[in-house]
Amino acid sequence: MLDTTQDAVRALLRADPSITPAERTRIIATIREHGKIATTTEPAPDRLLRRPEVARRLSCCTRSVDHWARLGLLPKVTLPGRVRAVGFRESDVAKLIAGGR
Repeated sequence: MLDTTQDAVRALLRADPSITPAERTRIIATIREHGKIATTTEPAPDRLLRRPEVARRLSCCTRSVDHWARLGLLPKVTLPGRVRAVGFRESDVAKLIAGGR
């Protein structure tokens, strides 16, 4: 399979919020191996935190969490199959605590 085809499939999988990064990696590896199921060691999926939990960890109010999300410092993740329900990745919160972006 051409690299450009793999890139196109990867982009489509990234656009689907119901597919986890671990599943996306497994699907791409299976395509790369021409249908043979690839056995890889998958990292544990990143936990999603709700606004109050993020606010508690950052020692702030939920309005501050919303403000940082609007600024792009804390990316929101829309929950699969939901319209308004969002969460925040635990790794993104840890980066913000550590002072990195």
